[in-house]
Amino acid sequence: MSEPIKAKKTQSLTPQIMTVNHAHILARYVSDTGKIIPRKDTGVSSKQQRIITRTIKQARNLLMMK
Repeated sequence: MSEPIKAKKTQSLTPQIMTVNHAHILARYVSDTGKIIPRKDTGVSSKQQRIITRTIKQARNLLMMK
């Protein structure tokens, strides 16, 4: 029998690729009150969390995020 065709997964942006222009994606890592969600809740590595934190702070300084 032939195997079923698997649908290709679309790769989401990894924290290494995200820039401050991706504010809608960075919003995933910020709570409703504006706090950055901790690494244990998001499931990213510590290196990725540092990149996310740095990028969110840059976006806040450029007034692209609240």
